Amino acid sequence: MAKLTMIKAITNALDEELAHDDQVQIFGEDVGKNGGVFRATDGLQAKYGKDRVYDTPLAESGIIGLANGLAMQGFRPVPEIQFMGFVFEAFDQIAGQLARERFRMGGSRKYPVTIRTPFGGGVHTPELHSDSFEGLVAQVPGLRVVVPSGPYDAKGLLISSIRSDDPVIFLEHMKLYRSVKEEVPEDAYTVPLDQAAVKREGTDVSIITYGYMVQASLKAADQLAKEGINAEVVDLRTIAPLDEDTILASVKKTGKAVLVQEAQRQAGVSAQVAALIAEKGILSLDAPIKRVAAPDTPYPFSQGETAWLPNTQDIVDAVKETVNF
Repeated sequence: MAKLTMIKAITNALDEELAHDDQVQIFGEDVGKNGGVFRATDGLQAKYGKDRVYDTPLAESGIIGLANGLAMQGFRPVPEIQFMGFVFEAFDQIAGQLARERFRMGGSRKYPVTIRTPFGGGVHTPELHSDSFEGLVAQVPGLRVVVPSGPYDAKGLLISSIRSDDPVIFLEHMKLYRSVKEEVPEDAYTVPLDQAAVKREGTDVSIITYGYMVQASLKAADQLAKEGINAEVVDLRTIAPLDEDTILASVKKTGKAVLVQEAQRQAGVSAQVAALIAEKGILSLDAPIKRVAAPDTPYPFSQGETAWLPNTQDIVDAVKETVNF
């Protein structure tokens, strides 16, 4: 196995699926000859042709409208929204159409659309490019929302998403694209959807998170271990639907929960996790649930994002407060 960055693992997954199923099509802004703004589709048009990997106009509503139509005709489209901050341009197509079609058809039709889009901060992008809007799409019934935290999971989860017969929003944190390397098998493999993963076993507190915050939480756990606190880190991987069993089992084991998300605190994924724990695992807790999140303000200009974004020290402080309750 080779050590790959997450962007290379994603390219590898797309390559595998184009070869695996001739109904797979990849399209979006600049994904063809240019290989996408982050080069996730680099070389794929040359290998598979302009009928299977192709550019679209700068029109997100058209991109997802095309995906909806292709799925109805038996294709397996993999559209790219260049940055998640522009998902609003296609929200009617996503929430009003794509997410409802299997329900409307009584389950008689497949809608295997996997929408890839980068999100997340820490890379000093212009305004509207780093927003974390995963809470919006996670709230839409009929959508599966998947967020890998590293290269191995990214490849396996993307292949599973493309092969799924349900619509998937596949979110790729920009800071993870080239900051982490892991061993990734050359051949195709799948990582199961809807299943969280315990990335670090622990006994004293459960840190439950997803995306780039998994890496920050693992660093926090290493730092806490030096101070005698044994933290468990749970990577949600799929944030809609949640893997309730893994979450509740971890909290039952440790008795404490610190929930971490990069997005603003208001109505985020961690709020849903907190509600789950309160409803089904409250008797396991011996301290209040603690949340670490960004402030409830618009994403700042790049000069201020370091102060705005949650970080490893924020997680350490929250864990200590919880453990010492």
